[in-house]
Amino acid sequence: MVTVVTHRDLRNRSGEVLHAVEAGETYTVTSRGKPVARLVPITEATPDLPLHRPAARHGGFSQLVRHSIATPAAETLDDLRGDR
Repeated sequence: MVTVVTHRDLRNRSGEVLHAVEAGETYTVTSRGKPVARLVPITEATPDLPLHRPAARHGGFSQLVRHSIATPAAETLDDLRGDR
């Protein structure tokens, strides 16, 4: 059975929809009333697909250089808004 789900509904209920797909249900996703995608369960007969790629880790955020800002953001915004 194919169930139709809108783009917005898929965004709001993605967990529920993915659990249903894992259980064997098929979904057609629509955007502005037109079908744009189909979510189908992966079976053993499905050819090997690159389902994911490992995240590249090159040192992480801890090694980013921190910069200090001399002027507070509020002061900069006041200056920018001063001409209004």
